[in-house]
Amino acid sequence: MRRIDTWIGMPICFSLTILYKLQRLIGLKSPKHNKAPKNILIIELAEMGSTVLAYPAIKKLKRMYPNCKISFLLFKHIRESMDIIDAVPKENVFTINSKNVFTLAIDTLKFMWISRNKKIDTTINLEMFARFSTILGYLSGARKRVGFYGYDQEGLYIGNFLTHKVIYNPHIHTAQSFIALAESLQASKGQIPLVKVPADKEKLEVPKINSDKKGKERIWSILKNINPAIKQSNKLVLVNPNASKLISIRKWPLESYARLVKKLLLDKNVYVAITGVESEKPDAGYIYNFVKDKRVLDLTGKTTLRELLDLFNVGNILITNDSGPAHFASLTKIPIVVFFGPETPRLYKPLTDNCAVMYSNYACSPCVSAYNQRLSSCNNNMCLKILDVEKVYSAVKKILN
Repeated sequence: MRRIDTWIGMPICFSLTILYKLQRLIGLKSPKHNKAPKNILIIELAEMGSTVLAYPAIKKLKRMYPNCKISFLLFKHIRESMDIIDAVPKENVFTINSKNVFTLAIDTLKFMWISRNKKIDTTINLEMFARFSTILGYLSGARKRVGFYGYDQEGLYIGNFLTHKVIYNPHIHTAQSFIALAESLQASKGQIPLVKVPADKEKLEVPKINSDKKGKERIWSILKNINPAIKQSNKLVLVNPNASKLISIRKWPLESYARLVKKLLLDKNVYVAITGVESEKPDAGYIYNFVKDKRVLDLTGKTTLRELLDLFNVGNILITNDSGPAHFASLTKIPIVVFFGPETPRLYKPLTDNCAVMYSNYACSPCVSAYNQRLSSCNNNMCLKILDVEKVYSAVKKILN
């Protein structure tokens, strides 16, 4: 998607701008500002965590337009994230396979047919200045197209065919920015920039998902298969030392995780479970080899996203980088310790009161933002390396006790 944005996104956005201007000139494609939408499509392609942060905005849209059908578009490999939050009917969740350029092109064409068949009249693009998702909004055939717009900010070109142009505010939480997109649909015509409402008037809440007895038993079975000695009376510390490969500088050093785990295991009542996907198994292996204790349980590749929530519901604490698992943990009651550095907790703190943030507040942080398409030139994430193991250990012990 980044390659498409870089090499062909600009000319396509420019061409669609010309086309839209011509259509408006001859009286076509009127956004019909005063007409309430009947079929809204929300676009958030790539970020699993953002599907959780989108929940308050979806809830807001349902209050604004109770008779409106809401759909969601995202990449196929993160489809399960929408099923988890259960904010949109499953039949209204559409996907695009991003495995390669051919599947991307084929599914984009399918999307154009589906969106017209579903009579989508409004799109809300949650992605900040991503040209591909902005283009999809136009290709949907929707008359109303909501998204973040650069106004006088240079270098954020996405064309000029949005009908509701919302200014991106880097000083409010991302969930509040998503709500602003929804609010723009009821803003008075001619208001520049959108949207002139208090950012904090909506309470940022996500649903709490409780695991049933069967789900918890399945997790304990997985844990006991790794180490039969574990008991439900033990303290279970969950560790996610991973982050998306696209923004790998968000990782607290693996050695720091290993040293922290070794200190936690001084308490004989503590077990530590390392989470992650199959490809992240080497990180779990590093921690296990450093600690050399059978109370370190490698769960990488052993749980689905749904089972990960069940794991959160039986665990005592989650220690994680700023990544998707932190946001999915906010759907449960588990206490969370999250490391921030290249991104700021002001924008991406999980929506739970049960979260302790570890943040060094360096002058260069955040270096990853909507303004650089989540790319950073940083070659040494000192903002995370400086976070002291002893300080983190004290914070975790305080929560465990």
